[in-house]
Amino acid sequence: MSESSTPTALPRILSGMQPTSDSLHLGNYLGALVNWVKLQDEFDAFYFVADLHALTVPTDPEVLRRRTRVTAAQFIAGGVDPKRSAVFCQSHVAEHAELGWVMNCLTADGEARRMTQFKDKVAKGQNANVGLLTYPMLMAADILMYDAAYVPVGEDQRQHLEITRDLAERFNHRFGETLVVPDAYIVKESAKIMDLQEPEAKMSKTGSSPKGLIDLMQDPAKIAKNIRSAVTDTDTEIRYDPQAKPGVSNLLVIHSVLSGTPVQQVAEAFAGKGYGDLKKEVAEVVVEALTPFQERMRELLADETELDRILADGADRAREVATATMTRVRERVGLLAAAVR
Repeated sequence: MSESSTPTALPRILSGMQPTSDSLHLGNYLGALVNWVKLQDEFDAFYFVADLHALTVPTDPEVLRRRTRVTAAQFIAGGVDPKRSAVFCQSHVAEHAELGWVMNCLTADGEARRMTQFKDKVAKGQNANVGLLTYPMLMAADILMYDAAYVPVGEDQRQHLEITRDLAERFNHRFGETLVVPDAYIVKESAKIMDLQEPEAKMSKTGSSPKGLIDLMQDPAKIAKNIRSAVTDTDTEIRYDPQAKPGVSNLLVIHSVLSGTPVQQVAEAFAGKGYGDLKKEVAEVVVEALTPFQERMRELLADETELDRILADGADRAREVATATMTRVRERVGLLAAAVR
């Protein structure tokens, strides 16, 4: 048995990100990836690149392949250890799509159409393909496949976790106890990084403008320029007050998380100083923190063969669990087992 498949007594946790942009951004890093790294100490962790989910948005095939490698490399550069955690592509484990179909067959049409993210994306003009409608069912399959006890979620994913729990309970009620019903894992200290230009909104790959984002692979000069142009307010006092001063508070949070200094202490250090001083120091802190990350990224992307090997190893580990799950599911729903020849 390989090191990666050694049995563990730790509860399992699973999470993933879509490869829908050329780079993850600072919000992904501080709000999710940093916590993924910490969770490796407490859980048997499975982290995947959700490339099947990315097909709901029309993307050039070569761009999707490149972004998939970049996203996986950023997991690793951010501190996810592929020797401790399974790092893999969703599409490399065919059981995801198969269990997704089973989940589709347990879901009513009206139930799917009531999902908030589907309604929001359609309202914003996104291509309303059937994949977008059934996205939550495939997400449920992603989670249920690995008997995950917990799923790290933000507020925007709570509804998807609820339908996952509903589908697991529905399956178990109809076919007998088969699937683990997962719980949400809320990381209380998780940082919520806001858009630099619209600090009332979360930093987002799809919702933020280029000036509102800090991409993890961005040139240091561009990072500093975006931070210098960050929206603040007409006041002059630097204090942490997300309601009255969302832009200033966002900069203080970024500094605090990356420097390891309590946010109130950061604010006090700028007493009597101006917003320009704050932006200058925040830019320096961000660039310093991202420099080793970017160096590791360049190493990983310079050797695609090794990166692909890491993903293949992760898929092998994931497939061991997925095969066992689907064997149970197929037997319970009445699918005929393939004859051994």
